[in-house]
Order: sequence, then C-alpha cells, then structure tokens
Amino acid sequence: MASKDPERRDEEESSEPTAGDDEDTGAQIAPIVKLEEVAVTTGEEEEDALIDLKSKLYRFDKDGNQWKERGVGTVKLLKHKETKKVRLVMRQSKTLKICANHYVLSSTSMQEHAGNDKSCVWHASDFSDGELKEELFCIRFGSVENGRNFREMVEEIAQSQSKKAESEDATAAAVLIEKLSVTESKDDEKTREEVPVTAKEDKKESESEPAKPEAEKKDTEPSSTTET
Repeated sequence: MASKDPERRDEEESSEPTAGDDEDTGAQIAPIVKLEEVAVTTGEEEEDALIDLKSKLYRFDKDGNQWKERGVGTVKLLKHKETKKVRLVMRQSKTLKICANHYVLSSTSMQEHAGNDKSCVWHASDFSDGELKEELFCIRFGSVENGRNFREMVEEIAQSQSKKAESEDATAAAVLIEKLSVTESKDDEKTREEVPVTAKEDKKESESEPAKPEAEKKDTEPSSTTET
C-alpha cells in the first residue's frame, strides 16, 4: 500500500533498489559520428588587442534618417605586429558576426554624441559587409570611464598615424632629393670626361695632317724678284 505521507513515500522509494545503481556492465559504446578538431581562425592571430570593451553599436540610416542598432558585443582595437596598423573590430556577442571593421586613420575623429560621455560618433570607410562603405557610427558603453578610455585611445592612435605619415613623406622627399643629387653629379662627371676626349681628338687630327712638300711650299711662296 502506498503511503499518503510525502516524506514516507520518498523514503520508501529511496530504499528500493534501482537498476543500474553501482553496477558496471563493462560495456563500451563507440560514438556514432567521429568529430575531428578543426582549427578556427578569426583573422586576429597576427594582431594584439589594445582595448577590448563591451558596447552597443548603432549605424545611421540615411534613407530612414534615423539610428539603427547594429549589434551588441565587444569592440576591439587591434594592432598588427608587423605593419603596426590599427583597426577597429566589433563582433556580436552571440553570433560573433562582424558589425564593424575598419582601420583607424589619421583622419579618424571621435566626438561625444549629444553631450553623452558614455557614447561617441565617428565616420569611417567600413568593410564589415564585404565592401567599403562610408558609415556614420555611434557606440555606447556601460560606463563613462569606458567611453572616455575608448575615445582617448582612438585619438592617440590617429595622432600617431598622422606623425607616421609625415615621417614617411619626409623620408620619401629625402630619397628623391638624394636621387636627383646623384644624377646631377653623374652628369657633371660625364661632361668633364667628354671635354678632354674632344680636345685630344682635335689634337690628334691636327697632328695627323700630312706636311706639305717643299715644292708646294715654293709654289705658294711669293716671288721676291721684280721684273725690270
């Protein structure tokens, strides 16, 4: 007879032997499908993360003239180990879909959105959709500190890129001037070499002229006698 008392019933059920308890059948079940490990690449293996923050990204829709949510996830500033270029990458938290992917250039400028310290806006040539598009982004962080750190980091990178571009331009100009100087010096040397050769050739030509015979000299000399 089953007991109506819930506690007694639980004790009776727990005291009954259950099949499979403390039993080891020794059977080994092989998996139906064997899965092999696959190396997953993110494209970030050659880059170092300068910043990694949770945020929400918006994109301005020109057709609808309104802001639209682009995704919620983590935004990173990644610096390449060799080229030293820095790009901004943001992935959605669940799907890991890329919702922002562009380089931080010397022209990149971050501004507060409507005076909100937690958010900022900027223009960029974005490649997250597989083709370059001019986008206006707005990003919002969970705290004022994260928003300020992100904005200051981007501005610092933009300034360093500007200095790098100026240095590269100065180097290119110096190389061009050096090439021009080398070319001019070579032209001067060539001119100096050609002048003596011409003089020598003229001297050789004058020396190679045959001497006139004495008879021709006599014929050409005026007679000293006068007819009477």
